[in-house]
Amino acid sequence: MDLVYLLLLPFAGSLVAALMPTHARTAAALWTALVAAAALAWVALLTPQLQNGLVLREEYRWIPSAGLNFVIRIDGFAWMFALLVTGIGMLVAVYARYYMSKDDPVPRFFSFFLAFMGAMLGVVLSGNLVQIVFFWELTSLFSFLLIGYWHHRKDARRGARMALTVTGAGGLALLAGMLMLGHIVGSYDLDAVLAAGERIHLHPLYTTMLVLVLLGALTKSAQFPFHFWLPHAMAAPTPVSSYLHSATMVKAGVFLLARLWPALSGTPEWFWLVTGAGVITLVLGAGAAMFQNDLKGLLAYSTISHLGLITLLLGLNRDLAAVAAVFHIMNHATFKASLFMAAGIIDHETGTRDVRRLSGLFKAMPITATLAFVASAAMAGVPLLNGFLSKEMFFAETVDLSSIPWLDYGLPVAATVAGIFAVVYSLRFSVDVFLGPLAKNLPLVPHEPARWMRVPIEVLVLLCLTVGIFPQWSIGPALDLAAQPVVGGALPSFSLAIWHGVSKPLVMSLIALAGGIALYLAMRQARAHGHFRRPPLGRLLDGQRLFHGALYGLDRASRAGVRWLSTYRLQPQVLLLVLAALALAAASLWRGGVSWGDRTRVPASLEFALLWLMGCVCALAAANQAKFHRLAALIMLGAVGLAVSLTFLWFSAPDLALTQLTVEVVTTILFLLGMRWLPKRLQDESPHLGPRVRARRARDLLVSVAAGGGMAVLAYAMMTRPAPQSISPFYIDRALPEGGGTNVVNVMLVDFRGFDTMGEITVLGIVALTVYALLRRFRPPREVVELPPQQLAVPPDLMSDLINPRTAQDTALGYMMVPAVLVRLLMPIAIVIAAYFFMRGHNEPGGGFVAGLVVAIAFLTQYIVAGTHWVEAHLQLRVIRWIATGLLLALATGLGSLWFGYPFLTTHTAHLTLPVVGEIHVASALFFDAGVFSVVVGSTLLILIALAHQSVRSHRKAPEKTVTPSTGPREVG
Repeated sequence: MDLVYLLLLPFAGSLVAALMPTHARTAAALWTALVAAAALAWVALLTPQLQNGLVLREEYRWIPSAGLNFVIRIDGFAWMFALLVTGIGMLVAVYARYYMSKDDPVPRFFSFFLAFMGAMLGVVLSGNLVQIVFFWELTSLFSFLLIGYWHHRKDARRGARMALTVTGAGGLALLAGMLMLGHIVGSYDLDAVLAAGERIHLHPLYTTMLVLVLLGALTKSAQFPFHFWLPHAMAAPTPVSSYLHSATMVKAGVFLLARLWPALSGTPEWFWLVTGAGVITLVLGAGAAMFQNDLKGLLAYSTISHLGLITLLLGLNRDLAAVAAVFHIMNHATFKASLFMAAGIIDHETGTRDVRRLSGLFKAMPITATLAFVASAAMAGVPLLNGFLSKEMFFAETVDLSSIPWLDYGLPVAATVAGIFAVVYSLRFSVDVFLGPLAKNLPLVPHEPARWMRVPIEVLVLLCLTVGIFPQWSIGPALDLAAQPVVGGALPSFSLAIWHGVSKPLVMSLIALAGGIALYLAMRQARAHGHFRRPPLGRLLDGQRLFHGALYGLDRASRAGVRWLSTYRLQPQVLLLVLAALALAAASLWRGGVSWGDRTRVPASLEFALLWLMGCVCALAAANQAKFHRLAALIMLGAVGLAVSLTFLWFSAPDLALTQLTVEVVTTILFLLGMRWLPKRLQDESPHLGPRVRARRARDLLVSVAAGGGMAVLAYAMMTRPAPQSISPFYIDRALPEGGGTNVVNVMLVDFRGFDTMGEITVLGIVALTVYALLRRFRPPREVVELPPQQLAVPPDLMSDLINPRTAQDTALGYMMVPAVLVRLLMPIAIVIAAYFFMRGHNEPGGGFVAGLVVAIAFLTQYIVAGTHWVEAHLQLRVIRWIATGLLLALATGLGSLWFGYPFLTTHTAHLTLPVVGEIHVASALFFDAGVFSVVVGSTLLILIALAHQSVRSHRKAPEKTVTPSTGPREVG
């Protein structure tokens, strides 16, 4: 079946759309519609198999030992949602072609749009709890990009941030809840979770887990008290609003409630939490919608209300209520998408969405008006339209509720009141806008839109009519197929007939229609006479005020924390961090203390003692020289790093020694570059130190000894324990048979913990790009420096910033450090050494990380001795591409193992016989290591070159000035 390609299709289409020309509006829209249509056809072709009772499932092993596998699972409910996501997505893409301006970067919009579609499909088709959370967060991310698409507008930026903050926080709660749910069940597989309802209900963690899961679902579906973010998302383009409200983002919350309904529902906790949030949201959203003057704001609050209706149904713990919820999800998607598109047409053709300025548009756009009237009637629950059927099922469920008396009476009343409000805001959308005299002084002359801009609305309105008139024939089989997985067993008996006779639900519907018309006329009369006032209910239950209040409180708390705990000086911050680490370590060891193991000790060695005596002397000298000469202090610090490297060799850890040595070189260059950024100091000519300075130095010495000694004690305690008490035997025993290599350290990094390594190189690449982005605006042009032909040593353009000399003798010494020709000759040697380390890394000390640092050092020496101008003129490094290539190569290696049916990043080995070389041992981890190598080279060069460029510019703009001792204190850089 290869269902994974169905999930990958929108993401692949997103990449293609992103590469299209900026103003290729028609091509991008056509491509997006074709991708959505292909996915829609794919899902539709699965219908016969699902009708035969099958649950389609594909599983790709990811981390089987932790129960984390990539699972694509399609049952009837997922099938229904996938049809909504792809079908409405196709219609919105066609509509967006005519809505979006020619001046907008439309391919970028459609790229975000397809990625959003793929993220929502991922939520719908996932068969693993952690996988659901992953795609859940992707929907928040891509909705942030879509809502803030018009980033030049302040309201778009604010709405996008608010949506991301609220739904992102809910996503964190959902992650915790899903992890707890998987712990309760003993598996993260969705099938296992859905079959373990009784075990979940009886578990002590059920209530805590339920609250966390509901926080994720309720924030995503904008349920009270998290409803406030959705109206602010209306700053997005109307196609985004139409798609977000009908089939994707906000429907994800109710999808999750329905998805987990067989496992989590049926308890009092579920009933009160879900039903309570649903009924408040239902009434509050409908009440607020009546008073909105912006068409999209009106529709946004109506969406909140309808989502509350669905949530309320799912909270009733009744099978038939769950069926009604599924039915209303389908109906709401059709009429709400068409109404948003109609609102977009009104805005597009008149230049405004303000209901107070609009009237009589039926005369100018009769076809659009007719479509909007039908869709509004469906939203109001008028008979012979689809909204009437699901709303009558909702009324029936509230009437048939058997609970405590006040709820048995109060819930039908609340449902009827919400129905009255729905009629009012539906009439405001239709009658106020399209009937009456034609509005004057509009920004644009109203007229019908382009023919194909109306086609999506016509299709959706036709569905509203077809389902409303022929429900059993048109939607009955699909509803049965979609609702059965939600119920989790046999479907309850129900009928989709238009007429059920005179009943309580019908009476409630008639009361809602009549009461809504009467209330609408009364409100209109009050507006005409200027007596209308908005009730304070919205302000009293304003979640936005709580949100902004919470942000304001956090901001004040953080500012207070900065004032108390932070400073512009680095030393106090480091001191606080070290003291915090010491306190936490001491607290953890307070009761048990530190015990030594009985492992056989290595005999004492004079050589090792002398090595660390020199290391300690160099450390003390570095601290002492930091006051007088930073370069000397840095040299001493490098000597300490060399002692650490030799220590690793002494304890048979050559991989760590190599890494430490290369990192020391790169770090030294980084410190040299950073010297230019350090503040200038006034040198104290007095040989005597004041009491405050001596006290501070004594304090720092004590803290350093405590921290270093504590680490030494902990390391000694660990190394004296017997090996079976550690995890090292596990890796030692499995490195060769399972990882295909004898270098245990490298096999751990690229195989057993390859996923961790991928995360680390991703973070490294992000850090490098961040440094580059922060400093690129200060980058000088390449043509700044012209090197003389006789240049044989370090030029003053860069190395003067690296050394930052105190005297003329230091400057001369700096220029004579390394001849440029020699360094250029060392370049191919360094490349060969790096290749040697890289190729032997799986079986001998080495690997991609060390090889990458060696190559980076080789390139950096070219910058140091030849200057930036010569290197950038002769070597096109393109270091950003190195980072991208490395990440893609590492990812491709992991996906390659999935392709062959093995867990992600599973290593395979092969023995190849080459004509000249002979037989060689090749592991698939070699390609992953190549990705690590590429990212390390690119990131290291990008960071250090960016700093070097800025140092050069800073040095030229503000040359160092010195004052002779006879006239005053001398400034030292």
